Amino acid sequence: MTKEPLSPAERMRLHRKRQRQSLQYVRILLHVTDIDGLIHLGLLKDDQRANADELQAAVLDLVYRATECDV
Repeated sequence: MTKEPLSPAERMRLHRKRQRQSLQYVRILLHVTDIDGLIHLGLLKDDQRANADELQAAVLDLVYRATECDV
């Protein structure tokens, strides 16, 4: 199941929305050992390792935990 590409106008609308919310879009590559680490930390379940939305949530949870300690 593939998504249809967004139109240039829709991409710009999303870009401006992220700017207003002070969000930065970042794409990262995760090695299988990184995913194993998220599972080991309890941030991800083994059956979720291929689910992009669950991986995003796990990485965000890790970032929030790390930055909470620095505040």
